Amino acid sequence: MQTSFTAEQLKNKDNKSSEKIFRKCVHCGFCNATCPTYQLLGDELDGPRGRIYLIKDMLENNRPAHKDIVKHIDRCLSCYGCMTTCPSGVNYMHLIDHGRKHIEKTYQRPLIDRITRKFLSLVLPNTFYFRVVKNLVLFVKPIKYILPKNIREMINLMPIKFPKKTLPNLGVYSPKKNKKPVARVALLTGCVQKVISPQINEATIRLLNRHDIEVVVSKKIQCCGSLNHHLGKADLAYSTFQQNVTTWYDEYLNNGLDAIISNTSGCGTTLKDYGFILRDDKELKKKAKKISELTKDITEYLYDNVKLNFISELNSKKKYKIAYHSACSMQHGQKIHKQPMSLIRKTGNEVFDIPEGHICCGSAGTYNILQTNIANKLLEKKILNINKINPHFISTGNVGGITQIARKTEIPILHTVEIIDWYTGGPKPRSLTNL
Repeated sequence: MQTSFTAEQLKNKDNKSSEKIFRKCVHCGFCNATCPTYQLLGDELDGPRGRIYLIKDMLENNRPAHKDIVKHIDRCLSCYGCMTTCPSGVNYMHLIDHGRKHIEKTYQRPLIDRITRKFLSLVLPNTFYFRVVKNLVLFVKPIKYILPKNIREMINLMPIKFPKKTLPNLGVYSPKKNKKPVARVALLTGCVQKVISPQINEATIRLLNRHDIEVVVSKKIQCCGSLNHHLGKADLAYSTFQQNVTTWYDEYLNNGLDAIISNTSGCGTTLKDYGFILRDDKELKKKAKKISELTKDITEYLYDNVKLNFISELNSKKKYKIAYHSACSMQHGQKIHKQPMSLIRKTGNEVFDIPEGHICCGSAGTYNILQTNIANKLLEKKILNINKINPHFISTGNVGGITQIARKTEIPILHTVEIIDWYTGGPKPRSLTNL
């Protein structure tokens, strides 16, 4: 793709990076074939190729965003399916992030939209605010039908109660029996996840400790920053990135870390991108690069580094039919797909790819709140494809996908690490009690 940025424009680091990405695009349109919104809406501007043209036009011409451009950019799920399909290696993730940042700087959204986004930006990364909102929702729920659609969707997504934690809040979780750890890792416990699904972090910690791996959980780290990053709120995201990079790098230098574990694939994708995001920050770029290098999804880490001790008695009992939902941020963002499926197979159960598994379920961070119509249509398609397998339960690697899919199916859905924890000596997951 030909570009026409001026030398002055290319002094801007984001323009310079995006210009290189634009030049890789050969207009082939393969990306549209795997884009969920293009498949649903059939509009060129609702596919990656069209959005690339819109972003390029804004940036090259220093043009403020207007409502029509914003509509098409906002409809992007950031599922990154286009990046898996693209034969030219176009890093669409960095282009869409740049486009959103430009929109946030140059476009004033309608009042309700601004309030909703500000609310999400403030509440979701903060566990205290999130708990307060949950209590408020209990009072508002009976009259939700008089509220705007986005607010109703937020209410529908909010759990009525949160599960109780079974592990104490510690800074370091060490292997039992006074064994010397064979490795030391930091765990990102997430913001929303540790409130609505604490069992995911607990399964992760138990599993790692059982295999003699020490787990560090820093209380200074609350959120990965991806929510504000994808909302285009660069300053808020940067503050989080700075805190996380500094905290983990200090731990790495002072006490040693073999890896930083993410068990939420959306967060892991962002952590692995810290090196790029902070590439021109003189104080942080070296540290950020190291943090990105250390970051591993829990299934990626287990597959590559841990000899799992599966319990043979469980393998010989009932065999389950498991549908594996490959989260977009996992299969497209991190290029991880075979590892979790391979781990599940080692439990002795059958595991199946969901038909059209490359297509998003519609969760996509805050997308199912901000773009409810499209998100719900994608969810309906996902459920239809899951039902074709007729599994006993569903496994995935992202809490957003778990929350989204659970809304429209009675089939239990849980995190992959809960299954591996169970089959190596942990408790049977609560979601599978009736199986």
